[in-house]
Amino acid sequence: MDEKPPEGKKWLCQRCGNCCRWPGLVRVGDQEVDAIADYLNMTSEQFIEKYTEVTPDRRGLTIISKPDESCLFLEEPNICQINDVKPIQCGGFPNTWNFPGWEKSCEAVLVPKENFDSEVKKRDS
Repeated sequence: MDEKPPEGKKWLCQRCGNCCRWPGLVRVGDQEVDAIADYLNMTSEQFIEKYTEVTPDRRGLTIISKPDESCLFLEEPNICQINDVKPIQCGGFPNTWNFPGWEKSCEAVLVPKENFDSEVKKRDS
């Protein structure tokens, strides 16, 4: 069950990296595979072979996790190696999807929708 932000607000990621450490699948579709592969200067086939596996339901691909179940592309301190082309699933959290209790670990803050883009620029500067 997803908790949507209050009307007129959006959650602004603080890049704490906690969502990248939760066990689970990071599904990737064809366009995401192509974009990430291009970003990493490899072919899509090379990316699939090196960085993905079939999902348990055998309906798609997921990025391989590290032994501690964190995302393979997470580097310390909380740096996503593929942030510029990260999967839609990653970019959507927690605004477009989340799960009960997510806010206990996530450091995202609520900001007015109209200020969201400027807050992202401020955070990233």
